[in-house]
Amino acid sequence: MAACVSRVELSVSCRSLLDRDLGSRSDPLCVLLQDAGSGQWVELDRTEKIKNCQDPEFCKKLIVDYYFEKVQKLKFGIYDIDNKSFDLNDDDYLGGIECTLGQVVSSSVFTRPLELKQGKPAGKGTITISAEEIKDTRVVYLEIEAQNLDKKDFLGKSDPFLEFYKQSDAGTWQLVYRSEVIKKNLNPCWKKFSVPLQTFCGGDFNKPVKVQCADHDSDGSHDLIGTVETTLAQMQAAGAGSPVEFECIHPEKKQNKKNYKNSGIIRIKSCKIETEYSFLDYVMGGCQINFTVGIDFTASNGDPNSPDSLHYISPDGINEYLIAIWSVGSVVQDYDTDKLFPAFGFGAQVPPSGQVSHEFALNFNPNNPYCQGIQGIVDAYRQILPQIRLYGPTNFSPIINHVARFAAHSLQQGTASQYFILLIITDGEITDLDQTRQAIVNASKLPMSIIIVGVGEADFKAMEFLDGDNGVLKSVTGEPAARDIVQFVPFRQFKNAPREALSQMVLAEVPKQLVSYYKWQGWPPLKLPEIKAM
Repeated sequence: MAACVSRVELSVSCRSLLDRDLGSRSDPLCVLLQDAGSGQWVELDRTEKIKNCQDPEFCKKLIVDYYFEKVQKLKFGIYDIDNKSFDLNDDDYLGGIECTLGQVVSSSVFTRPLELKQGKPAGKGTITISAEEIKDTRVVYLEIEAQNLDKKDFLGKSDPFLEFYKQSDAGTWQLVYRSEVIKKNLNPCWKKFSVPLQTFCGGDFNKPVKVQCADHDSDGSHDLIGTVETTLAQMQAAGAGSPVEFECIHPEKKQNKKNYKNSGIIRIKSCKIETEYSFLDYVMGGCQINFTVGIDFTASNGDPNSPDSLHYISPDGINEYLIAIWSVGSVVQDYDTDKLFPAFGFGAQVPPSGQVSHEFALNFNPNNPYCQGIQGIVDAYRQILPQIRLYGPTNFSPIINHVARFAAHSLQQGTASQYFILLIITDGEITDLDQTRQAIVNASKLPMSIIIVGVGEADFKAMEFLDGDNGVLKSVTGEPAARDIVQFVPFRQFKNAPREALSQMVLAEVPKQLVSYYKWQGWPPLKLPEIKAM
């Protein structure tokens, strides 16, 4: 899950702060706190103090680790600093705000009125926060081959592979990439590969890079064929049809053999630097995330009036369906500006005629199936339960195809402007597996992800099959999915875990899926980020 983490730099400014100092203006400082649960707030960072200023623009940036799959509650507090102690309890409070990091990163500029306490404004004071990811988003792409490598194996040719090392500031060599092994070949051509520029050479094109070519032995005692020392700047000279060649030198052979020339030639066929955009680049660039919910109302869930039913609402007003909606929705809603979420049910007999529907709006309004916020989905769910009859079969494909139609329509814009997330909550007894496989394979070519949360104690083998983690999902005709877009999570694993644990598990894949889709299309963010090295 940590793979989704980015570091975000927050710039803070304020306007019209309260004036607490007699004879001079306040000396403000901004502190950033994060909710650690159970009412505890932990300080993450603070700005410098600016003397005598009611409209400060803080120079020191606030740094915070960002996880898409968590709701990260933040508190910004502005204090008037009148002493040298680190403790802020003895300083005047000029106001603050609470928000989520998701709200900040999804707004290009986030401005809110400061409050002394909830509902009590701090005069006319406001705070403005803007976020920027700290990242050199460039990536090195290399295509490399070798010629006339030394034969290292007594009875056959060498099995060569490459290792790349960068030189650290301390002068030591640090491994940054290892290629695949090519068996029994003295003129190997390795697969094209990529390494983040930061990793490859710390972003310094003239930093020494060592390429080591060795003969692979299964016992791990690899034999050195030879090494090359170069820089990224030198490798970049490689272009269309004109590779850059380096002699591969074995140091001992060079020392001991008089007429030693080399142990082969390493050829850089191509070396390109490309920008690799992150999830945050797309979101901050203006990509909207559209969230749709599909709820399983088939008879296998049990009669909603019976406490055994998965749709039974307990005296404290919840069930597994509602917890799943809240957990996932509370994270995703920060990335959707209109906060209008289409919500559907499937597998029930619906009024007025009692016919079975596999795609009915929870609010019974097919022309406008949108619910206002996550609470709107919850309210519609509670209202609909007494009015429908749980039935069957359990068909997923209609609702997947419904969202796919919207995703296909947004595709016509040809930009990274809309991405769709479908949350299906089900007890797992799927009927239309073949049609669902085809629907997922079709949807894999569209800007969408599907999250399936399995509730109850059923056997979820079919759901795990759709997840595709154990190999590429294929349609019945054998067509493979263009990319993995399904994430399945059984709710029972999270029954006794904190509520946010479910959303973290469920949403951990989404940033990778979004980025992989736009990379596949070759679409940059709507608004391009400035390149910013760490």
